[in-house]
Amino acid sequence: MPRPRFIPKQFHDFPAVPFDNAEQAWFWFIRCQKARQDGARFEAHPGATARPCDPDDLYRAVMSLSRARKIKPDHLKVLSTFGLFERPPDPRDRQEERPSRLWCEALDRLSTVLKTKGIIE
Repeated sequence: MPRPRFIPKQFHDFPAVPFDNAEQAWFWFIRCQKARQDGARFEAHPGATARPCDPDDLYRAVMSLSRARKIKPDHLKVLSTFGLFERPPDPRDRQEERPSRLWCEALDRLSTVLKTKGIIE
């Protein structure tokens, strides 16, 4: 007889609010990762806004795109660098033209995955 698995219950008291776009979801993911590095633990209590996913869901989406070679290491580098800066690259800045193009490509591919999962509208 198989052992019953423990699956935490979801809190349905607060309706989950999807993100407006992939960029907003990415910055939320980066802020969650920073909080984890600082020692925060994510509990089942929703904060000010309940989200339809965990930060790990965004990580898995990006890594699956990377494994499928839909986004390249350059895309990942730009996503992480400018995610930590908490701003998108500025296409008007000559040094950020290429990162801006890579940023848009990566988020475009990510938004397709996130829409199918209901994470963004």
